Amino acid sequence: MVPRYQIVLTPEERTQLERMTRDGKTPAKKFLYARALLLCDKGTGTAWKVEDVADALGVTSRTIEHLKKRFAEGGIDEAFERNVPVSPRTVKFDGDFEAHLIAVACTKPPEGRTRWTVRLLADKMVEMQYVDKVSPMTVHYTLKKMNFSLTAQSIGRYRQTATRLL
Repeated sequence: MVPRYQIVLTPEERTQLERMTRDGKTPAKKFLYARALLLCDKGTGTAWKVEDVADALGVTSRTIEHLKKRFAEGGIDEAFERNVPVSPRTVKFDGDFEAHLIAVACTKPPEGRTRWTVRLLADKMVEMQYVDKVSPMTVHYTLKKMNFSLTAQSIGRYRQTATRLL
């Protein structure tokens, strides 16, 4: 495999990485990455192959390649941080939505109904302009997450469970 990125550490970087591998206080992941960068350093003339470094440290060769890429593009600080993409979606149904949904579900049901249904709650949330649109399944999942039962006799309260005697 042709090396994609070559690591050449400056004396300061090398000293910093060696300190990280010897102080005994470095988290395991950072220790592993520091050790890998030291083994991949071409500046000392004794750089290991990616496969050998991966075998020695118990990781895949892709992990080492990604580490080398992050180091080459951003330096030591970037090498230790994984670039996890952030979801571009915004949260529409937050705690405020949940609170209003529970408050509506605790009120008397509409005229001619004995209890709220998931579809009625979804329509009411749109009618009251808490959200632009909401599916009945979203209302269902929200109620389920809150352990809220529309069919229980004591709407708005948690179910009482019998306490076991010791």
